[in-house]
Amino acid sequence: MTTERALLASGATLVIGVDEVGRGAIAGPVGVGAAVLDPARTRIPNGLRDSKLLPEPDRVALAPRVRAWSAASAVGLADNEEIDRVGISRCLGLAGARAVTALVALGTGLGGAVVLLDGNWDWLTPGLVAAGLPVLPQVVTRIKADRDCAIVSAASVVAKVHRDDLMIERHAEHPVYGWVSNKGYASRGHYAAIDEHGPCGWHRRTRLHAGARRAAAESADGP
Repeated sequence: MTTERALLASGATLVIGVDEVGRGAIAGPVGVGAAVLDPARTRIPNGLRDSKLLPEPDRVALAPRVRAWSAASAVGLADNEEIDRVGISRCLGLAGARAVTALVALGTGLGGAVVLLDGNWDWLTPGLVAAGLPVLPQVVTRIKADRDCAIVSAASVVAKVHRDDLMIERHAEHPVYGWVSNKGYASRGHYAAIDEHGPCGWHRRTRLHAGARRAAAESADGP
């Protein structure tokens, strides 16, 4: 937790890790996880790392331990209809603001807080501003923070398991698309089901035009 400790030593009152999941999916919501570092809990849960590097059973087993290790955690979502209406970039901010607002509702104060955001692009601040939060945390971006910073890894795991659970629930309603395995991401089987049965109400219509379909099918065959 070198980065997190450095932020606290530089004056941050608390550090919040934030990461997104589902940005590239063609069905279902985009999700943003937020987790608050508890400086008193210095022992990182065994096996904690970026959710993309963990097999699904390990993520599921780790999620409750991650939530217990964090001082607080939350997941915000923006659904497929919102994504189609305003675009994925704005929806990342919407979902992120919902996650941070949920932390505030749990008692997390934002005065002096620093958000450690995975990547090199601050998509979160515009969402926080639009949400009208009275206090805005400082947002610090870091490439590979989901891999290198424990609190961002925690946010990644919490968000990934939450979104996966939603897609598994929706699989029961629409089993032809295989969401129990692909979680709404592009795959050849997913596109074959869309070709045969058409899209359903959970699909992102703006992601289903021919160009996006070809690119996604070539670049991915699952989550």
